Amino acid sequence: MLRFLTIRRLAVIDSVQVEFDPGLNVLTGETGAGKSILVEAVGLLLGGRASGELVRTGEETATIEAIFEIGGAEWLVRREITAQGRSRAYINGDLTTAGALKELAGRLIELHGQHEHQTLLDPATHLPALDAYAGAEAAREAVSSAFNALLSARDALERATRAVADRDARVELAAFQLAEIEKAAPLPQEDEELASLKAVLTNAERIERLCQEGYSSLYEQDDAVLATLGGVWKRVGELAAVDPVFQPYLDARDGIKSQLEDLALHLRRYADSIEASPARLQQVEDRLALLERLKRKYGPSLDDVLSRRERLRQEVEAMTQGGERVAALDAERQRAAAAYLEHATALSEVRHGAARDFAREVERLLGELAMERTQFEVRFSTPAGEAEWSSEGIDRAEFFVSPNPGEELRPLARIVSGGELSRVMLALKTLSASRRFGLSNTPGRPPSAAAPGLVFDEVDTGIGGRVADVVGARLRSLGAAFQVLCITHLPQIAAYADTHFRIEKRVEAGRTQTTVTRLDAAGRVEELSRMLGGANVTPQIRASAEEMLQERAGNGAKAKGESPALGESESPVRGKAKSSNARPDRRSRA
Repeated sequence: MLRFLTIRRLAVIDSVQVEFDPGLNVLTGETGAGKSILVEAVGLLLGGRASGELVRTGEETATIEAIFEIGGAEWLVRREITAQGRSRAYINGDLTTAGALKELAGRLIELHGQHEHQTLLDPATHLPALDAYAGAEAAREAVSSAFNALLSARDALERATRAVADRDARVELAAFQLAEIEKAAPLPQEDEELASLKAVLTNAERIERLCQEGYSSLYEQDDAVLATLGGVWKRVGELAAVDPVFQPYLDARDGIKSQLEDLALHLRRYADSIEASPARLQQVEDRLALLERLKRKYGPSLDDVLSRRERLRQEVEAMTQGGERVAALDAERQRAAAAYLEHATALSEVRHGAARDFAREVERLLGELAMERTQFEVRFSTPAGEAEWSSEGIDRAEFFVSPNPGEELRPLARIVSGGELSRVMLALKTLSASRRFGLSNTPGRPPSAAAPGLVFDEVDTGIGGRVADVVGARLRSLGAAFQVLCITHLPQIAAYADTHFRIEKRVEAGRTQTTVTRLDAAGRVEELSRMLGGANVTPQIRASAEEMLQERAGNGAKAKGESPALGESESPVRGKAKSSNARPDRRSRA
């Protein structure tokens, strides 16, 4: 249960500390007094979206703290929001995420806001309500997981199918490019070798002439180098005898002679190999032109052309195997669809099996809420075809209701009034909470501090009179299994409170201040009198308020000593709560 709630610098609230009790806690006050801000604060503790606009004007940070007691353990939960819109969350003093905060707080308390009545008009909310009653959360999760796997398989198959659809054009292009390169059959560095050969063929006559002249200078002329070299070495020998500095040259004479002889031989052979052939030159130029075209298209270098050839081979091979991949992926999709259908069918059976009992429970609860002869039914439809499957399964469900005898059942959105919708919502939330927390609202059972909490913001929408009375009785009965926090404008509901708080707003020193006061018996009479008569409270109205409280007290309502929720200087972090009857009469200001 929610034991303490502390709010500082949130909206019109400066500082409020409230100590709640087990059972039915009712909060009343004039419209605009700030009642819903308390509910919004609880929503922030549940991990709701934070906004800097929630921070009180002129302040930097808003803080919401709560102590929950459940299963003998205390949980201190805190949320801080800055004026810039940033927020921090803490659990037992440790920094955490809003998601983790939501996960924890969601196990401790449920929040039902002002607009949840309208969500019932959307058939999309009906299936989750039935599943909550049926305890089908694990089955829903299995269906959702299987559906996600099916979506992944579908996506992979669609991508492969699109690839195959484009394959023919792409294969044709890739095959053409590959054939063009393979027909040319280029070799590594072939362009460089052909460029050298072209230079030789272009200058064949000149090369032959130069080789012959060089050979003649070395061997054939009267003054040939090799013939006169003997006289040179004789003179160098005489010089070396005089000065040893010439000895190294003399020692190298055999090597020099050998190199000159090799050079002469190479010149003669090279000249013999050169043949001026215009036809051969044309072949080389044509081959170079072909290689240049390939380089411009697939290059810029010949190495790039060769790399492109290898990639094209791989692409053509892969694309010709595309049909096999599509078949494999289609088989995978079929397996995923079969797995999904297995889980979805099992969930559907659970739903159909629970639907009748669910409807009877709703009818029973509506009977307790002055809708005794209401007929309620869950109607299913199962869309045909895989395209209609969803993460919620193969079922579609909608609530049908007939509030009046003799009328046919119609969709909930088309038949109910505002008051009827409020009672249907209360009945459904009662079932949902009871199943979720595994508790039952046994009549006469005393409120338990170990019970989880339910928060209802204006559950009384569209009702009044006798209906309001039975709704109040239902809420107090619900408080036997859960701690219930209820904001209401109706005295018939407020009279059933186990603990009653009055919320007031006033202006002091130019700032709006809100107070939260725990009411004692006398305070409750005054508050119910205000709710019954407005500004003009007559003795008759006060007597009616007293009578209303006495009647509810006779049915087990408890009286509480009047005191503020908690003093501003008191810390909400403490051990067991003190008796509220021992508190002085003072107010918490906001």
